[in-house]
Amino acid sequence: MGQPLFAHSGHSALFSSRRCRSGNVNHHLAENTVSQARKIAPFLIRPVDLFCKKITFQDMKKILIIVPDGGMLFESAGIADILMQANRLHPEGASEICYQVRLATTQPHQVIHGQSGLNLLADHRLHEIDPRDPLDTIIITGRGQNPQEGIAVVDWLRLAAPHARRIASICGGAMLLAQTGLLDGRRATTHWKLLETMQAEFPLVRVEGGPLYIQDEHIWTSGGVSSGFDLTLALVEEDYGFSLARDIAQDFVMYLRRPGGQLQFSRYNLQQTTTLGPINDLLAWLLENLTADLSVDKLAEKVAMSPRNFTRVFTRETGASPARYVAEARLAAARQRLEQTSDTLERIAEQTGFGSSINLRRLFEKQLHLTPGEYRQRFHSRRMA
Repeated sequence: MGQPLFAHSGHSALFSSRRCRSGNVNHHLAENTVSQARKIAPFLIRPVDLFCKKITFQDMKKILIIVPDGGMLFESAGIADILMQANRLHPEGASEICYQVRLATTQPHQVIHGQSGLNLLADHRLHEIDPRDPLDTIIITGRGQNPQEGIAVVDWLRLAAPHARRIASICGGAMLLAQTGLLDGRRATTHWKLLETMQAEFPLVRVEGGPLYIQDEHIWTSGGVSSGFDLTLALVEEDYGFSLARDIAQDFVMYLRRPGGQLQFSRYNLQQTTTLGPINDLLAWLLENLTADLSVDKLAEKVAMSPRNFTRVFTRETGASPARYVAEARLAAARQRLEQTSDTLERIAEQTGFGSSINLRRLFEKQLHLTPGEYRQRFHSRRMA
């Protein structure tokens, strides 16, 4: 079924001659050598490289990151860096290793080609890994550009899932998770451009477009690209507590928790650069007229299109249906008013096109999992101070 994962490999042969025998250890030598090795190549440290030093291995979590070919390499590299930083910042220091991270590729070689033209060297070829090998966490960082590559990941995941404590996807990786059936009946998210496709192709999945990431029991999914870093910090917090996750976030100059579990994207602020022609002009008008009738029929009429053709063109150019776009634009405007004004909820609902505070509250709780009052309590005073 494949080779055991996290076994001794050639990478650690550099250190093999100094491994301890019969429990006799030169701890000072080991500590200095491990420290130097970490500085040179932290990804090459293996358990056997630690020379029987008094390390706590029983709680070390084995993480496998499956990296598609042709994608954005900073997703997988960034996730690995966050996990390695947990090792460096753990309060126990060198006496405990939190995570052991491996990269895997479905390619016949171990080179992962990035869309930037840069490459990563994987630790393993996925087909060589025994899916029955127990893992703490499997992370899929995308769906890849080659359908055959996706099929290979899905087939392997189906076999590996029962043996992993936790499974996570980043960006389009949720599409592969959905193909395995692991997301059936669960809440999940993915990159905002794939939300409607995912819901259409996998109707048993409860697709949500608001959160940066979603945890449904042992399955985690995240939105596009950088939201995978938010998810990874959340994994660290679940495993080792708030303080360690906070320290990592501070070192990386990141939010530990972005405000309000905020939406993945600010499409409504970017329409000038993401759309062309009449749709671009329409979006500019729409954002200034959130209280108007923004039904599909009315919007289509403004650009002299049939409702059906308008919906097709609008979705193609913005990545969202007209109804979803309008709802998110109104929600963004309501959030801004909650942060920056003391207007009543009813007044804000009127100003942003919701009509009533009931409608505003319903969408707020669905998308952000906070009531408008809770959101204002968290962020109003900070903005007004």
